[in-house]
Amino acid sequence: MLKPSGSSFITVYSLFLSSMLMGQVSAPVTVEASLDPAELRTGEVITVYVTATSEPEFHIYAINDVAEGPIPSKVTIEGEVVDVVSETAEPTPINKYDEGFLMETYYHEGTVTFETDVKIKDNLAPGNYSLSAALLFQACDPTICFPPSTKTIELPFSVVEGKTRLDRSEIVAATAKLVALPSDDDNIDLDTIISSGFGSFLLLSLSMGLLALLTPCVFPMIPITVSYFTKLGETEGQSPLKQASVYSGGIIVAYTVLGLLLAMTLGASGANQLASNPWMNLFIGGLFVYFALSLFGMYEIQLPASLRQFSMKQEGRGGYVGTLFMALTFTLTSFTCTVQFVGLLLVRAIQGDWLWPFIGMLFFSAAFAMPFFFLALFPQYLSRMPKSGGWLNAVKVSMGFLELAAAFKFFSNTDLVWGWDVFTRPFVLATWVVIVFLTGLYLIGKIRLPHDSETSTVGVPRLVLSIILFSFALYMGRGLFGQPIHGLIDSYLPPASRAETAAMTEGELSHGDLDWVLDFDEGIAMSEITGKPMFVNFTGYTCTNCRWMETNVLIEPEVISRLENFVLIELFTDGGPRHMEYQQMEIDRFGTAALPFYVILSPDSEELVRFPGLTRNTQKFVDFLDRGLSAAERLAAAI
Repeated sequence: MLKPSGSSFITVYSLFLSSMLMGQVSAPVTVEASLDPAELRTGEVITVYVTATSEPEFHIYAINDVAEGPIPSKVTIEGEVVDVVSETAEPTPINKYDEGFLMETYYHEGTVTFETDVKIKDNLAPGNYSLSAALLFQACDPTICFPPSTKTIELPFSVVEGKTRLDRSEIVAATAKLVALPSDDDNIDLDTIISSGFGSFLLLSLSMGLLALLTPCVFPMIPITVSYFTKLGETEGQSPLKQASVYSGGIIVAYTVLGLLLAMTLGASGANQLASNPWMNLFIGGLFVYFALSLFGMYEIQLPASLRQFSMKQEGRGGYVGTLFMALTFTLTSFTCTVQFVGLLLVRAIQGDWLWPFIGMLFFSAAFAMPFFFLALFPQYLSRMPKSGGWLNAVKVSMGFLELAAAFKFFSNTDLVWGWDVFTRPFVLATWVVIVFLTGLYLIGKIRLPHDSETSTVGVPRLVLSIILFSFALYMGRGLFGQPIHGLIDSYLPPASRAETAAMTEGELSHGDLDWVLDFDEGIAMSEITGKPMFVNFTGYTCTNCRWMETNVLIEPEVISRLENFVLIELFTDGGPRHMEYQQMEIDRFGTAALPFYVILSPDSEELVRFPGLTRNTQKFVDFLDRGLSAAERLAAAI
């Protein structure tokens, strides 16, 4: 129909006539529809996507347009299987005053997708079903409008066997669906992977285990493993292959069984609770000091006589108890770097599904342990090489220095939780500078320890390595004078802000040139007052991955410029007055126990977008923040 510009009889007549003439002409709009997921369980929610594509110069009107003007679009979902239908969500429409209708109008150009959540009935038997999606719309260009038209599409889907999943049985509010955006590449839909088959789940488990090797928690265990098995290789009657197999097998068993047992007894965050426990960190730090002094030649490590006799009776020769103890130590130190995948598995386990978490943990830990099989194997063979005594002892002592440095990382974890304010960032950094410098002096022969043989010359490899160590000590020393030392090293140091607020009182925290709120309720109140969305950072005082993100990603200018648009909330799950509450919030609301975990919420506390875990791609994190800001703007415009 022609757009009205007045109310004369001629205009009304022309509108009626053009309507009659054009009633037989198809509107220049193509309508398609789809479902997600196409396979679900009875009583669950399915999302219907209706996409309309208008030809150039044409547009269709928004769902929330006023009824007095053009015909608003409307999505209708019908079918015998339908139980509840949500309000339809749409992208933010174009708002413009229309001279033809003499009023403000809201419309969509080009391609637009409407989203509607539909809960199917909870008494459906497994099988194939369908529902119909209809779109009512009116297409107009600047001079003419087509009569309202309705396109209906039948959409088939399948209902499979299984209990209704609680996280898929609730209708999401239309305002939340309005800003739904594609998931980040790091998001893992565990149910989708499992439904794809055992092979897909196995591949994911192995891949995540290999990716976990890139996390900062793994590094301290490299010198520990090399030094322990170098020393073990000097013992007569030991089988290097058996020892390496017991070590890697112990890691797999300890990681799988301990992780599931902790989930059963302490909940999905049980593994992180144990790894962040101050007593456990104090024990591991003391253990590293004990190993280091042994490598320096102060004493020989021997198991108690009763354990040695037990081990010899079980194995015939040598002992494997110490090797298994090392595997357990490795497992405990790596729990703080548990990636998102393991967090999802443990959440699934506490919900009663133990089979898939068991399989996932088993293959995850197998991939995780594989490189350490070779790290345990080769030093034992090297120690048996002819004339290996001198240089191999130098390797052991150097590893001892590294273990001593690693111990201060765990002491600082205890300090952060208990608030000693002793193992602060400057103190730990200064200690590391001294240790690295002493290692360099040792390699050039300026320091001699009990097992060292006297050397009259310094070899070229030792000289080159000592130069590298001296330079590294000078580089780290910059940090004592306020200079940045970004990278892996900074993630092991206690952050300056935590050292200044070791008592962990509620309030605000300043770091990275930004102010962070440490109380969730206070953050919600600030968001409601300011209208800004919330950026929530689930973190931990002892979380090395969290420190890496803070010192390498969150400090980047392009990240800071975007974070300034949020109310910044930092929630600690391993210490502080409400850490148990925040721990449970992450599990119950977001279905994961992994750290770090980032989520953007609207001022109404609706989730907009999430970003789980560690990333070395700053642009990916920037894109996540941009999606969150865009979603918040669309939500604000729709209200």
